[in-house]
Amino acid sequence: MECFGSQGFTEWTRSALRRISVKGPDEEVRKEVLRGWDAVAKPLDGMGRFEALTAQIGAILGSPQIDIGKKAVLIFCADNGIVEEGVSQSGQEVTAAVAEEMGKGISSVGKMAAWVGADTIPVDIGIGSSGRIEGVLRRSIRCGTRNFKHMPAMTEEEAVRAVFTGIELAGDCKKKGYRLLATGEMGIGNTTTSSAVSAALLNCSAETVTGRGAGLDDERLLRKKRVIQEALEKYGLYDAEPFEVLRTVGGLDLAGLAGVCIGGACFHIPVVLDGVISLTAALLAERLVPGTRQFLLPSHKGREPAAGMLLKELDLEPVIDGQMALGEGTGAVMMFALLEMALCVYQKRTTFSDIRIEPYERYGRV
Repeated sequence: MECFGSQGFTEWTRSALRRISVKGPDEEVRKEVLRGWDAVAKPLDGMGRFEALTAQIGAILGSPQIDIGKKAVLIFCADNGIVEEGVSQSGQEVTAAVAEEMGKGISSVGKMAAWVGADTIPVDIGIGSSGRIEGVLRRSIRCGTRNFKHMPAMTEEEAVRAVFTGIELAGDCKKKGYRLLATGEMGIGNTTTSSAVSAALLNCSAETVTGRGAGLDDERLLRKKRVIQEALEKYGLYDAEPFEVLRTVGGLDLAGLAGVCIGGACFHIPVVLDGVISLTAALLAERLVPGTRQFLLPSHKGREPAAGMLLKELDLEPVIDGQMALGEGTGAVMMFALLEMALCVYQKRTTFSDIRIEPYERYGRV
């Protein structure tokens, strides 16, 4: 199933997900953007990795005239049944409370997005409470996942619906004229689900990838690691297909985020990743639909132990290393601002001919 340019998916099934294939970014546009950077009156590669990142955006959008003026962060909110095992400091009621603040635009990501001129699109994909939250897009699959200590977190149908929800929301954003997306999330317990999924995908122990999340003490951290490791072994997840890993120990927010990454590849819209939960979803998306990673941009390396490992596996290098652990998409939105500043140099470039000096000669690209 070639999905680029399609207006929607006629079926939401696991077989349909398997059939998705993506058309890569436009390499000629990438080269043209890089040549444009070389014409700017500055040392060659003087803007460092921002030259390659903006060239990637141009290649994804299919134009050297790069415009990311209309941008948004999609924030998937969901609860996780594994919280019953005491793996988090807060209760599930916090997810709905923070989602309500997001709906009003007054959470951390809302304030940051407003400053950089981006829209926030909070999505209820599985909040534990059943009520509608003003300002939050309701796409609820179920009111939180099951406790994966005792049973798989989702059915196959639920996991598929969550992934396709993310894909279709990315497509909707494309049709509405958005040129750049970011991934965000909110859900108590989702550092547990992301640690479980990343451990399985990276074939490593829970001890290696699991961190303190929102500030666990030593006792709860040990419990969190034990719960994850027991589930990995109980369900045989080191040998499982990526989709089975997702539905067994993943979260609805993770599934939706993976869908946004796949949607970015399907509809050729660049997606800026946030921290460890977004990175887990990104690796999951790449395993589900190979080639997805070509449409993903890094932002920051967070505090969680898995972050560096996931970035390495995705062959992405973070731009920001601020030891952030806020979530919500805040690191990705911060990256929006950096990309805008870099692009103002490219878009309003002063060339060597403008200042009547000889251009530098290129002998290789760093």
